[in-house]
Amino acid sequence: MRLLLDTQVVLWWFIMPKRLSARTTKAIARSRSQVYVSAVTPWEIEIKRALGKLKTPADLPEQLVRSRFEELPLQTRHVQLLRTLPPLHQDPFDRILICQATCEDLTLVTADPNILEYPVRHLKA
Repeated sequence: MRLLLDTQVVLWWFIMPKRLSARTTKAIARSRSQVYVSAVTPWEIEIKRALGKLKTPADLPEQLVRSRFEELPLQTRHVQLLRTLPPLHQDPFDRILICQATCEDLTLVTADPNILEYPVRHLKA
């Protein structure tokens, strides 16, 4: 499986793993799965941390590497797809994750009901 983790899923994986369904945990942990974390995810986490809305592990970058998660860089073609995305959800980070998953043919792992409204392949966290 080729998975792109939503920011919330990344945080749950490291901080509250019991929030993830057994199916999702197995899919992420499966050795043959390719698991991606968008380059915008640490950006979103840092913004929320700086605003005092979130506490995160100081070694999050190292944890991502240890978990064998691959970074998915943000590319122009991802951003260009925003033009065609229906305005169902205004969160810019979620919208770019949807575009990245679509462009890269990835399954977006999320618990966000707003994201589930989009025509993107997903796995409910």
